[in-house]
Amino acid sequence: MKIDNTKITITGNFIKMARIEEEWYEDVEDPLSLIEALKKSKIKADLFTFWQRIPEIKPKYNYYMEWEHIAVIPIKSYNHWWEKQINSRTRGIIRKAKKNGVVVKEAEFNDEFIQGMTNIFNETPIRQGKPFWHYGKDFETVKREFSKYLFREDLIAAYYNDELIGFIFLAHAGKYAITSQIISKIEHRDKAMNNALLAKAVEICDEKKVPYLVYYYWDDKSLTEFKRRNGFEMTALPRYYIPLTTKGKIILKLNFHHGVTGVLPEKLLVYLKEIRKKIYKIKYEKKQNICKLK
Repeated sequence: MKIDNTKITITGNFIKMARIEEEWYEDVEDPLSLIEALKKSKIKADLFTFWQRIPEIKPKYNYYMEWEHIAVIPIKSYNHWWEKQINSRTRGIIRKAKKNGVVVKEAEFNDEFIQGMTNIFNETPIRQGKPFWHYGKDFETVKREFSKYLFREDLIAAYYNDELIGFIFLAHAGKYAITSQIISKIEHRDKAMNNALLAKAVEICDEKKVPYLVYYYWDDKSLTEFKRRNGFEMTALPRYYIPLTTKGKIILKLNFHHGVTGVLPEKLLVYLKEIRKKIYKIKYEKKQNICKLK
């Protein structure tokens, strides 16, 4: 739905949250006008949330605010990143990828590349302890879903013996670039292609004078160390929450705007995530065993 020529999306069931559909790519220039329009619209949302994008990290508005942490590499040059922002261990891993026969280069979104993507997506239904949302998609589905935003993306591919084993969709958001997809074959994880793919992303940002490379949120614990080793820094952005209804005011006052996870202790959340990971692993192994018996 569009409000004041801005696409708005609604998430949640009991707590309905409105936000800009493409908040990574668009700024909110006039929040007051947008908030008033939301209140008068037919959109049934309790709260509206928006943030300030890099590099505007100083709060500009008086709405209720929380800090959102994202992973960012400030890019001066590729050489500066290589010499100052990553350590010798990471440099060694990137060199290892090349020694292992991995070739990283820019790619075209053609049938060969799409088939390689499809093969990677269907390698395993479980990634990082969770069901993988692209698993089971066929060639035509992958082609349709990933062709939508090619106008703002560079494709970076990692090959081994001419086989696509990893890729990044590097999306340009005006003030920065985002690793909108970074995924590789588990079968070839020993070849360190993800590090090599990120190195190529930094190189492209340098060539195109893009001042920041973003790898989404910093709070993803499973990837934090990987991001840190590749030169990403935790950067705090102001995120605002504005009630649109009386219910929204109560939700915000009780600190329920993040749902149940927002009020649970961090240690308990970590524990529950580990249990979830084990459950998915057991289900996957059970399914594999059944397939083998057939």
